[in-house]
Amino acid sequence: MNAIILEAKHINKRFHDPITVPVLKDISFAVAKGEFVSVVGKSGCGKSTLLYILSTMDTDYEGELLIDGEVVTNQKAVKLARIRNEKIGFVFQFHYLLNEFTVLKNVMLPGLKLNKFSEKEVEQRAFERLKMLDIELLANKKANQISGGEKQRVAIARALINDPQIIMGDEPTGNLDKKNGQLVFDIFKKLSEEFNQTLFIVTHDPSFAEGTQRIIEMEDGRIIKQ
Repeated sequence: MNAIILEAKHINKRFHDPITVPVLKDISFAVAKGEFVSVVGKSGCGKSTLLYILSTMDTDYEGELLIDGEVVTNQKAVKLARIRNEKIGFVFQFHYLLNEFTVLKNVMLPGLKLNKFSEKEVEQRAFERLKMLDIELLANKKANQISGGEKQRVAIARALINDPQIIMGDEPTGNLDKKNGQLVFDIFKKLSEEFNQTLFIVTHDPSFAEGTQRIIEMEDGRIIKQ
């Protein structure tokens, strides 16, 4: 049995604006090392709220959250920032690349922030990640000189730079056409199957979800299938 990388235990979340509204209700599940999991459900069902909690960005909830066996609930902001940078890679709907930097430099940024390796080593690691995704030829191009599909692949390389325990994605193909969406899906599949990378992806795309190993379905703040 593979190690559990992500575990949510009885997570509840309420919004208070101005009346109290329950958003997540008794969410419990676990994700094992190397699993490729998608989360689906209608808009407003709580998918993105759940992702913000799992990624340690939102700490206002009840219940317990463990990442790589470490309890992250009620930890100080400094510690959560370290866990985020070290253990989680993020891929969003929009790539958030910095146009003034080269592709290589964009990929290096979380590695430099982690401050675990020298700049030279981070550069080498960044180039290896670009190679893994067959986009090493883009390394010295500025981020604004490449296509939308290429930008999203660069964002995935950036998410991989610190060898995260889990990659979390929020609609990573939502802004792409069908061809580029398929390319991104194929990259995720390869990462899961060849590199045993754990992936937890929120998506609206039924064909994307169907290709993953496991689908967690949400409705009205609850998990109805997992």
